[in-house]
Amino acid sequence: MEKIIEKIIYASRWLMFPVYVGLSFGFILLTVKFFQQIIYVIPDILIMSESGLVLIVLSLIDIALVGGLLVMVMFSGYENFIAKMETNHELKRLGWMGTMDVNSIKNKVASSIVAISSVHLLRLFMEAEKISNDKIMWCIVIHLTFVFSAFGMAYIDKMSKKK
Repeated sequence: MEKIIEKIIYASRWLMFPVYVGLSFGFILLTVKFFQQIIYVIPDILIMSESGLVLIVLSLIDIALVGGLLVMVMFSGYENFIAKMETNHELKRLGWMGTMDVNSIKNKVASSIVAISSVHLLRLFMEAEKISNDKIMWCIVIHLTFVFSAFGMAYIDKMSKKK
């Protein structure tokens, strides 16, 4: 009986598969949004202000950071929780694939969230005259919370590896 339960529990890891497929659909949506932003800006590029262009570029950077985060979570999560990914040729395999455990994924996600939050904060500062001081203050508080959380998680991870 115990062996059957263990086999069922082990096989249940495949229930995560639809989650990773869903994340890849999210990545497709991000890609569409990225090119939508580019197509949107092309007709107005010559009349757009420099700060307006910087805001568009920051939006594109934001999308790229979220996309990178999605790829990292999809690949690492799949390899850690479901099965190793097989590629046709070893050169096509990304260098970090197979090397990230759950703690390193967690730290990479935390640092990516800090980077994404930084881009949002920079965009906010670029339009500071249009935004209330209360909103700016709360965005800074939230960003600092992300920063301290990332440092805290990295510190805990470092302490747990010393033992």
